[in-house]
Amino acid sequence: MPYIGKTNRDGLENAIDEIVGILNERGIDGNYPVGHLNYLITSIIVKTLDRQGKSYKNFNAVVGALECCKLELYRRAVAPYEDTKIEQNGDVY
Repeated sequence: MPYIGKTNRDGLENAIDEIVGILNERGIDGNYPVGHLNYLITSIIVKTLDRQGKSYKNFNAVVGALECCKLELYRRAVAPYEDTKIEQNGDVY
């Protein structure tokens, strides 16, 4: 999943920090502008596909990466958050 080696992360972290800073500057009331985040992700994908070529293999790889990112976010962040809220507010089930 997103667990690449430290040497491979080094070249990306500065760029990521810069992009996150730009998104934060454009936020309203401290919130990310979701449209900007969507634009950023879409632009990275479009430029990647332009460089690597449009093929079923590459489209499938991008869709798979997006799906795995979604699932990893849910597994690592959303589910624990929901568990905390269940403890605080009581379960629905």
